[in-house]
Amino acid sequence: MGSPVILAVDPDPAALGDVERELLDRYARHYRVVCVGSPDAARGQLAELEASGEPLALVLAGHGVTNGTFLGEVRRAHPHAKRAMLVGWGDWGYREAGDAILEAIEQGRIDHYVVRPAAPPDEQFHQAVSTFLLEWAEERRTAPYAIHVVGESWSGRAYELRSVLESCAFPHAFSLADSAKGRSLLGTPPPDELPVVILPDGTTLTNPSASELTHATGSSVEPDDAEVDLVIVGAGPAGLSAAVYGASEGFRTLVVDLAGIGGQARSSAMIRNYLGFPRGISGALLARHAHEQAWILGARFVFMHSVTALWAEGDGLLASLSEGAQIRARAIVLATGADYRRLGIPSLEALAGAGVFYGGAGADANRVAGQDVYVLGGANSAAQAALHLARFARSVTLVARATSLEVGTSRYLVRQLHATPNVAVRLGTEVVGGGGDGWLTHLVLRDRATGVEDTVEAQELFLAIGAHPRTNWLPETIARDDHGFVLTGADVPGEAWPLERDPYPLETSMPGVLAVGDVRHGSIKRVASSVGEGSVAVRVLHRLLDPTDASSSAGRVAESTA
Repeated sequence: MGSPVILAVDPDPAALGDVERELLDRYARHYRVVCVGSPDAARGQLAELEASGEPLALVLAGHGVTNGTFLGEVRRAHPHAKRAMLVGWGDWGYREAGDAILEAIEQGRIDHYVVRPAAPPDEQFHQAVSTFLLEWAEERRTAPYAIHVVGESWSGRAYELRSVLESCAFPHAFSLADSAKGRSLLGTPPPDELPVVILPDGTTLTNPSASELTHATGSSVEPDDAEVDLVIVGAGPAGLSAAVYGASEGFRTLVVDLAGIGGQARSSAMIRNYLGFPRGISGALLARHAHEQAWILGARFVFMHSVTALWAEGDGLLASLSEGAQIRARAIVLATGADYRRLGIPSLEALAGAGVFYGGAGADANRVAGQDVYVLGGANSAAQAALHLARFARSVTLVARATSLEVGTSRYLVRQLHATPNVAVRLGTEVVGGGGDGWLTHLVLRDRATGVEDTVEAQELFLAIGAHPRTNWLPETIARDDHGFVLTGADVPGEAWPLERDPYPLETSMPGVLAVGDVRHGSIKRVASSVGEGSVAVRVLHRLLDPTDASSSAGRVAESTA
């Protein structure tokens, strides 16, 4: 296989020349740069790539090219390739350019745009290009820091290890032991036991436990201190936000999570409506950035532990961890999020990891190439999974119980779903059965209005069907609603509140314990809202821990962006 290819297509010779100059100067050592003046010439290049097996990393296309069908052909032939519109701001008015970019993104023709290079070296141009190339490398699991898992089958222990890596947002790839890639990774003679995990430095772990794997990747699995200012239970967006702002304000901060970082947001293939990321950002990458930011600011993390109990003692709070440790804190933030609801159909639950997956498409979306797959759910996470899978699958069917997607899905996602040709939507429908011999082969769908059932072929099913809060472990003194979500602030019943003052916003019926994000009653199930609540929690903590300090501005920026 040759070097990955960067392809530029633009009918304007002068503009194409500027692009070619910058690409050759910066990338020719590691990429093959191809610049052509028409879609027909570019199609010829696609045919040559198919014959040679060279991977296509990035396509930069002039506006006239993005209006045609060429970029759709690119997506079908090279689903990992990034596609960007070349924009010269002098060519259009500001509004016209924005409308053209938005329309091309919504119709799935491009991933984003790149401003044409100006006088060399144009570092803004190169920042955009290098960002696309990094995303391409990570999606293909070819980045040098990717972790490899090799196992005998997709399910079983190999699936569990991949889930651990997924929960910690580590880039990783999976290979079957009897595949060419698997044999190459295992070497000669192969190990006696599978699965194995191969780290970027070459270290090989044979069927490691979750704690061993987490520790080997550099994450902490034991608390360093028995006394801190703030314990955050959960490392999803709300917990990570509280960790960033808590640590930056000088609180000794400890984050505890049984799995890893990112929560349910980690499975989002692309979040386009998060402030500050105009190109969009995957949930996994957002989680990695937030984790690193909190860690650099001084927050400490403990993974593979859960908090099993908490109670007040003296002027502080105590939390017990699942491995026996006890942590004393001045305040606690509950950011435990929620667990995906299970479908509860035995024949499908038996195929978890073997064609049936909870959450987004995860690390192995390219596995569905040429297949017919289904996504069950009616909110943003299901829509994002369907759009991501559509890049690889022959067909994707989004199944929703609701009669309209607009009820729970952002408008920009609804438009993208309708504009993606290999995505179908079945409303008012539920999954009532299915199965397969070791791997999913079929599903049974039922029309909720008529009761008519339909058996369809399906190689994979991804489920994002809502969630229930992780609150069963909480003491009875923390009030919850009928569904188990934690009541806070003005929602706390008067009889449940033990102090003379009113509870602060986000404070639960146990003074000093706050709840943020999906676990909180009345929360908005969006990443930005969870991040905002995490930051607001730090402002509340200042009032709790130092009532005389009314000057703190902690979290105000993030609160305003929620």
